[in-house]
Amino acid sequence: MKEKRIVIGILAHVDAGKTTLSESILYLSGSIRKPGRVDHRNAFLDNNEMERNRGITIFSKQARFRLGDTVITLLDTPGHVDFSAEMERVLAVLDYAVLVISGAAGVQGHTLTLWKLLQRYRVPVLLFVNKMDQPETDRALRFMEMKERLEGNLVDFGDMQEKPAFWEEIALSDEHIMEKYLETGQILKTDIAGLIAARKLFPCYFGSALKNIGVEDFLAGLSEYAIMPDYPDEFAARVFKISRDPKGTRLTHLKITGGSLKVRDFLNGEEKVNQIRLYSGEKYDTPGVVFPGEICTVTGPEQTFAGEGLGAAGRGIPPVLEPVLTYQMLCPPSCDKYKLFLQLKQLEEEEPQLNIVWDQHSSEIHAQVMGAVEMEILQTMMEERYGIHIEFGPGSIVYKETIAGPVIGVGHFEPLRHYSEVHLLLEPLERGGGMVFETNLSEDILSGNFQRLVLTHLKEKKHIGVLTGAEITDLKITLVAGRAHLKHTEGGDFREATYRAVRQGLKKAESILLEPVYEFLLEVPADSLGRALSDIRGMQGKSEPPVMEGEVALIKGRAAVAAMADYQITVNAYSRGMGKLTCVPGGYEPCFNPEEVVFGIGYDSEKDPENPTGSVFCAHGAGFTVSWDQVEDYMHLESGIDLPENPENREKPADRLVFPKEAAHQPKGRSKDYYHNEKELEQIFTRTYGPIKRECSPLKKTVPASAYPGKITKRPARQEPRKDKYLLVDGYNIIFAWDELKELAKDNLDGARYRLMDILCNYQGYIKDTVILVFDAYKVKGNPGDVQKYNNIYVVYTKEAESADQYIERAVHQIVPKSDVCVATSDAMEQMIIWGAGALRLSAQGLKEEITAAAAEWQQEFMQPDSKAKVYPFRDKL
Repeated sequence: MKEKRIVIGILAHVDAGKTTLSESILYLSGSIRKPGRVDHRNAFLDNNEMERNRGITIFSKQARFRLGDTVITLLDTPGHVDFSAEMERVLAVLDYAVLVISGAAGVQGHTLTLWKLLQRYRVPVLLFVNKMDQPETDRALRFMEMKERLEGNLVDFGDMQEKPAFWEEIALSDEHIMEKYLETGQILKTDIAGLIAARKLFPCYFGSALKNIGVEDFLAGLSEYAIMPDYPDEFAARVFKISRDPKGTRLTHLKITGGSLKVRDFLNGEEKVNQIRLYSGEKYDTPGVVFPGEICTVTGPEQTFAGEGLGAAGRGIPPVLEPVLTYQMLCPPSCDKYKLFLQLKQLEEEEPQLNIVWDQHSSEIHAQVMGAVEMEILQTMMEERYGIHIEFGPGSIVYKETIAGPVIGVGHFEPLRHYSEVHLLLEPLERGGGMVFETNLSEDILSGNFQRLVLTHLKEKKHIGVLTGAEITDLKITLVAGRAHLKHTEGGDFREATYRAVRQGLKKAESILLEPVYEFLLEVPADSLGRALSDIRGMQGKSEPPVMEGEVALIKGRAAVAAMADYQITVNAYSRGMGKLTCVPGGYEPCFNPEEVVFGIGYDSEKDPENPTGSVFCAHGAGFTVSWDQVEDYMHLESGIDLPENPENREKPADRLVFPKEAAHQPKGRSKDYYHNEKELEQIFTRTYGPIKRECSPLKKTVPASAYPGKITKRPARQEPRKDKYLLVDGYNIIFAWDELKELAKDNLDGARYRLMDILCNYQGYIKDTVILVFDAYKVKGNPGDVQKYNNIYVVYTKEAESADQYIERAVHQIVPKSDVCVATSDAMEQMIIWGAGALRLSAQGLKEEITAAAAEWQQEFMQPDSKAKVYPFRDKL
């Protein structure tokens, strides 16, 4: 009879007895002579010293045993939530999962997470309810709870097997099986096996692993109903773990999912397999060849990574459980930080979710960690391996970024004697889609070698967004055009072009900031239900209708990690210690306060030398840099992709998402939300009217003829109609030019400022233009600048060493190309400068006349509602 090979994984909430069940299985199958115990620190699979000291499973382990003609590889996984990422990586290689539930505690929060993960990975499940020997455990009540809280057809495979109700429950799993049962009155064991494999039936067994009660029945069911999957003849394998043995040898743990693997074979045609190991606990055999269904460990490859598909194996499912907090790693002053960084990168191979990052600017090392227990384990591992004691700084939220709509990104790299151009189509995926890289380009246009090189460069790093510098996700990136030069293209040219194409596409797209969310289960006394629901709404969370279980209310929902970080303390306070909050990572969703987050992080995509947004072109034997918004004017290829015309998505500068908050009238202070970078005015413009479409060169604009100061000068007519109008007002110049404001300023300068602000608010209501009032604050030491919304106008206080004149000049240069701008000032020099930039001029007295005329016109219209509106002098001249 052909030998079957099955891989099963043991999963459970911490303290459910998972490792004890593994010991009992190995003992009853004859693999070990005596079952170990966690509390005795002699468990067969918990062979790491840290695991034995803590009494928890930290690293996934494997053991091999035989049931009849079936060779089973058992993978014991961590149960603690801090190591759930290690557990999730194992799910991709399981044929069956054994979900252990504590008969005393029942279905717990992490149990629900495991159930959803098994559903996502489509893993058939057998359930074992453990600790049924403990007092006050009720089998019927526990089984009823499982059926209510776990989706699917759960059937008790214990004492019920001789009763008709048992077969009827199984028949309900499938319509075809139901018809067969009604016709014949029986259900074949092969039919049951098929239902289990298709996840239509979930067998449940009850017992005590510690006393070996019910475990033999479970093993009999596993032997009877487990089916070996069909595997293709072509070689395929899935890597699920990287580790190192006591001698420091790098080990790649994988499952063969097609063909066979021999010693001296090459993985992905590049790295040779030196040795194959079949582990069982700490010991291993070294066969020369392994076949489909085997879990093996190989030495030799140095570039493999967890989740990688080898040979014909496709792309794996992106992980769900990821760290949501990042921490600065602190080391002793005498420690070489860069050497420490390289050592941590070795640990990152074993725990990919660490995401070790070196900050070039601050020379800091940052890592993403699931929780406090994982921190302690990392500290211990660093001390044991490298003799370095590390600490962790305060944590911060791990954000991610994606885009709202499809966009083409172009990257060109052509310094002297180099050449490459890449066009990438960036398309958003559904949440949790991860990153997908493809090519849709004929080899007649770009050779297959270069296309594969582009895909390699897309995969080799985690690309970052332009809002906060966070990792991008949920994107499909497709190579749609590219060009190489027969003589000048070098190996690194396509890396530069590819990176720049991604960044240029992100700059053009409408970026979305994503924040991590928790899926939570909140258990509170019934009299605290109202407070709990109110808090969830206040945290912008979403919850299902509460479920009452006696005097306890259960609330399931989702909320942002940033809001729920310390909520357990609050729960303890208002529930008098009777509340319980269980949180597990629930993926990413759009951030509900992106403006605050982006401003707080302060990332500037144009000042990131490691991730340039522009491209490099060549002219007259020298390379020159072209900014991202002008690359299409210089590119050598056409992408050949027609995207829907949607300027809101296609051309919106992504890193201009941040804008000043709407500020109420605050006569005694300024808004706390201020922005003092080089793009304040563009932010106001973008918020009011949408993205700016820049001309290719500002030098193409026509300079108007001379005009007398104090008069409004009309610019030469343009072909495009003017729609957007701005009025910039030099605040102090106006105050000291108007007699009534000048007198008021002698006694109270703040009063004069706010009087002018109120006058301009009224005036803006008449003209409907965007009014920007600028005040000098350049003498205030350390002043970062301030932009605030005062009713319906914007008020700007310049930063240190920047006068109102300088601010207005810069604003005019930025906004004039696609809008009408008028500057109100009586400074003759300033008038000449802004006139040369193409803006209109209005003296202080002229502004006063315009305001007076507008007020009179409004009064006339108000008194005579049917009269035809007249055109104001200021508006008419525009």
